Amino acid sequence: RAAPPLSTTDLMDLSMLPKLILTLLQIHIAMTYAPALRGLVQVNVGALNIFLLAVIAAILVWLVGHIGALVLKDTAPPSNTTLVWTLVLACVFAGLTLIPQVTSFLNATLRLGIPAIVYPVAGAVLGYLLKR
Repeated sequence: RAAPPLSTTDLMDLSMLPKLILTLLQIHIAMTYAPALRGLVQVNVGALNIFLLAVIAAILVWLVGHIGALVLKDTAPPSNTTLVWTLVLACVFAGLTLIPQVTSFLNATLRLGIPAIVYPVAGAVLGYLLKR
């Protein structure tokens, strides 16, 4: 028994497209503007600067999620719980940069030089996606 033919609406299900656009936009804005905003804050805590960067990146990811929910169709706005998850995972991933074995292992495995900003942004976006 043959399967029924696919229609063009089956082939072009674009329901995930707004979420993909929002995620890519969150990554871009956090990677671009978090270091610039970090430069405006006149606090120097040495190696712990990465945590300030993580908080800034998490707030940017959450704010872009709010704005994206207003603009993009079928995208729910993030809750306050989403902000907490975004902040926590961004700080946890930022903490990974303080462990040289983790960063050297990832750099050697991926054969890339991963900038420090990638860790908190990845944590923030992952926290946003997990709790949205």
